[in-house]
Amino acid sequence: MKKKALLGLLSLCLVLVSTSCKDKAKVEEKTAAAVEGTVQIPEAEVLTNTVLTAAEQAALTPADVLNLLKEGNKEFTEDNLTVRNNTQRVRDAATGQFPKAAILSCLDSRVPVEDVFHRGIGDLFVARIAGNIVNEDVLGSFEFATKVSGAKVIVVLGHEYCGAVMSAIDDVKLGNITALLAKIKPAVASAGKTFEGEKTAANPAFVEAVCDHNVELAIEQLRTKSPILKEMEDKGELLIVGGVYDMKTGKVNFFDKK
Repeated sequence: MKKKALLGLLSLCLVLVSTSCKDKAKVEEKTAAAVEGTVQIPEAEVLTNTVLTAAEQAALTPADVLNLLKEGNKEFTEDNLTVRNNTQRVRDAATGQFPKAAILSCLDSRVPVEDVFHRGIGDLFVARIAGNIVNEDVLGSFEFATKVSGAKVIVVLGHEYCGAVMSAIDDVKLGNITALLAKIKPAVASAGKTFEGEKTAANPAFVEAVCDHNVELAIEQLRTKSPILKEMEDKGELLIVGGVYDMKTGKVNFFDKK
């Protein structure tokens, strides 16, 4: 009897071990499948470049910086991304910052600004507000970013399918959002003057037109409402440009209409 019980227990153990081995094999198989196609980056190949210094920032022209942003966006769209040593960059940025550019972007979570331009810690000033609108706080922030801290380019970055733009088109009213959307209404009106077709948020072509006009409106306001920014641009110390982020490709289509 004892012998039969012992044999039964032994059989159960073998079944459990076999099952455990199979489960482990399945986990390992899934893990291998998950990492298939990835590449282990040798530690020596991780960039140890530090944040920009004051001298390096001063040596860049506005045209240089704009080209770097365009190249960075191209790398982003092609997944040709650099692995950065962020731990080192955090330490290097602790005592000062000398960013290349300042970006005015919408609040939308689908537009990760630093990633879009393939920039890292200490590279960009980023102001985010729904509809990438301009107000006194944005003006003051960008005067600090450029006149005080030396950024050479301001990019007003709109994006496709912007909820704020669509809400402004449809005259949405809700709490403090109403006042915010009022700042986009001039872009709705200016786009509507020349647009032929249905002028509602249900028409993607009209939304795109308003988005472009809204970026142009923000550029105009940066120039007209800030004598500091206007003077810097007139002297060639600063470029103020616009762009629209393509939600399907990740590409930023730049434009600048003075």
